[in-house]
Amino acid sequence: MKITTTTENISAYGGLNFISEIFNNLEFSSLIEKHLGQRPLQSEFSYSDVIKNLWMLFLAGGDCAEDIEQHLKSDFLQIPNLKVCSPDTIGRVLKSLAQQKEVHISDTGIEHEFSTHENLNVLNLEMLLKTKVLAPKQSYDFDFDHQFIPCEKYDSKKSYKMKRGYFPGVSTIGKYIVHIENRNGNTNVKYKQADTLKSSYSLLKSKNIKINRSRMDCGSFSKDIIDVVEKNSNLLYIRAQRCAELSCQIRAVKNWKTVRIGLFDIEVCSVKYTPFKGDKTYRYVVSRERNKTGQTDIEYQDNFIYRAILTTDTDSSDQEVIEYYNQRGAAEKIFDEMNNDFGWKKLPFSFLEQNTVFMMVMAMCRNFFLHLLTVFSEKVSFVKTTYRLKKFIFRFVVVPFKWIYHSRQNILKLYTKKEYPLLI
Repeated sequence: MKITTTTENISAYGGLNFISEIFNNLEFSSLIEKHLGQRPLQSEFSYSDVIKNLWMLFLAGGDCAEDIEQHLKSDFLQIPNLKVCSPDTIGRVLKSLAQQKEVHISDTGIEHEFSTHENLNVLNLEMLLKTKVLAPKQSYDFDFDHQFIPCEKYDSKKSYKMKRGYFPGVSTIGKYIVHIENRNGNTNVKYKQADTLKSSYSLLKSKNIKINRSRMDCGSFSKDIIDVVEKNSNLLYIRAQRCAELSCQIRAVKNWKTVRIGLFDIEVCSVKYTPFKGDKTYRYVVSRERNKTGQTDIEYQDNFIYRAILTTDTDSSDQEVIEYYNQRGAAEKIFDEMNNDFGWKKLPFSFLEQNTVFMMVMAMCRNFFLHLLTVFSEKVSFVKTTYRLKKFIFRFVVVPFKWIYHSRQNILKLYTKKEYPLLI
């Protein structure tokens, strides 16, 4: 084997040049400074410099700030309009953005800690509007869910699963995160969820974004939450919880209809029921399928598994309601991407409010990444909108490059046969 080396200033991550250009063309820097303010005059780096460094780090395959210093600094220095920060600077600036957490005491005397950063939530929504992912006066479908993030941090508390961590509530429209409220691990999903949803809906309303349908799991099945959702959306779909009175009504149903949902045949029906001993009656779309064990359920006295969806949709068929609700599984994949691609499972700080800043900045990064996939896939064949971050890095970001000066202009030289020139 024969080896030769070169002293040419060739870097490995040529795709970052195009990403940096889109960041600049969207004027994200001025948008960030508008919402987060200016750092002290003696500061070498602005908030936008730090956020851009962190995004570029993850879009190059890194997973912690130290990767810039240890692996990526020489490559980053070759990218125009990217002021390269140190890992300490990134950590220090993100910590400085943290806001005081709120502490609420429940009726049973338990402390619940909440961390909501409205400036970052507004900034995130402004970025989505800037990329034209969302548009004012348009109606969208809204999803809300909580995810437990295990982490052994200084202030993290144990959940009902007896693991320490945080329990953020995340609002999404389609594939995009539109609002985050972080909370400590000991907080039940229903506790003050109505207030969380009010904040989320209010933010969207302030930008003239309308909600057509809202979809949530049984963690949102309570009267105060349903009242908020119904007030702020045209239609709602919420997984219902069991209760004895509803079970009796379902057992009395004789006319079940068999439909095909995905790969399985299930029986469906609709019933009218008034939950929470209130005065409003809702449609419950009920499905049942035989369990695999053949054992009899004590409550229903048969061997079926029953599921019910509370909805205000009176026009769609039972099958259509169930199929629409089942699509929220795609929304839950967002958590997988945030955990494994965008750093949520490796939170860098010791305190709830500081990690909230990191989580929200990385949620913006993921939204930006999805925008990049859309832009690039429209111009070149080797990028698809379905790519996860790792495949995008291998297919697009990793390409040897160097900048050369020729005929009084800077030229980006890429060592590849792929059709990158089509992006210009």
